[in-house]
Amino acid sequence: MAEVIVATIMRPEGETGVQTHFRAFLRWLAGQGHAASLATPYDSPLWLVYPVFGLRVILHRLHGGLSVWWYRHWHAVFLEWALRRRLRDGRVCVVYAQCPLSAAAALRARASAAQKVVMVVHFNVSQADEWAQKGLIAMEGRQACAMRAFEARTLAAVDGLVFVSAFMQRTLAERLPGIAGVPAAVIPNFVADPGTPPESRTVEADLVTIGTLEPRKNQRYALDIVAAAAQRGHRLHLTVVGDGPDRAALEAHAAELGIAGQVRFLGFRKDAATLIAAHRACLHVARMESFGLVLIEAQSRGVPTFAGAVGGIPEVMVDDQTGAFLPLDAADDAAAVLMEWLGNPARLAESGRQARARFLECFESQAVAQRLHAFLLAPRPL
Repeated sequence: MAEVIVATIMRPEGETGVQTHFRAFLRWLAGQGHAASLATPYDSPLWLVYPVFGLRVILHRLHGGLSVWWYRHWHAVFLEWALRRRLRDGRVCVVYAQCPLSAAAALRARASAAQKVVMVVHFNVSQADEWAQKGLIAMEGRQACAMRAFEARTLAAVDGLVFVSAFMQRTLAERLPGIAGVPAAVIPNFVADPGTPPESRTVEADLVTIGTLEPRKNQRYALDIVAAAAQRGHRLHLTVVGDGPDRAALEAHAAELGIAGQVRFLGFRKDAATLIAAHRACLHVARMESFGLVLIEAQSRGVPTFAGAVGGIPEVMVDDQTGAFLPLDAADDAAAVLMEWLGNPARLAESGRQARARFLECFESQAVAQRLHAFLLAPRPL
């Protein structure tokens, strides 16, 4: 059976949904005895990798757009070098690329037609949009337009596309008509079953939110919700897990709102998913998500989820069953929804049971990873 080589420009470890996805898949592949490996830029000589990557810190202070170009260019270069060493013998394999840059590197590095390149679409609308939302490039500037053109060329050239939500498949089909002939499948994200939740568990705080601290994840709004609840006489406690450029501003905002004593900032935690069970509910207020992997992490532990009905999230959650959708532009209204649910322990417990059942049916790795593996290994259409 052909080896699956997961290709990514990211580090093997980290807090992003992309990293959680490929780690979960690699664990499943190993558990099934399938040949699999991970290729990253860090497989190249580290004495060269780290100085080159380190220069980006200086560039970031001087020019956001230049730092983005440096990051994308050199991560792709080092990944391509690593892949060329893996693929030069021309053996049968499938490269499972985690982004357009890793897909393009694999297309350039493959040594024979027996080596397929399949890409999973994790990004939201376009990677150009994500960089622009970070404030590093202009949304309609030359750099963003070049990124979108690069995505159009790359996605049309791969041997297959995996979409983690039907939302993203529809979005890209409209934006990139050139991908119409590429074999594709909608296969959701998945994680391994952490086991049946205990009948009783220690609850340390009301809400937990997990993700990189950046504008798109919208943690500032989560703080506004906690403050709105406090104004109504409800003292909610929120745990913020993750690190990123917004941390200092978020800590300052919590102090300004007078809720610093109700919010814990834990920073990056490798065990982030395991922390969910110590909370009554999971709060996720990102403005856009192609999927929302943290939501299935919460479902797997029988914890209700509350999020905005954006992107692929409505394919993950069932409103009023596994939790509830929240408005993303009215903190008072969102606080009212949370207070209603948190004030009804029986309803919250039943929602947790439904969340767990939905996870086992739709997002548990055993069944979903098998579908992904089968799609990756499917013969090319004639």
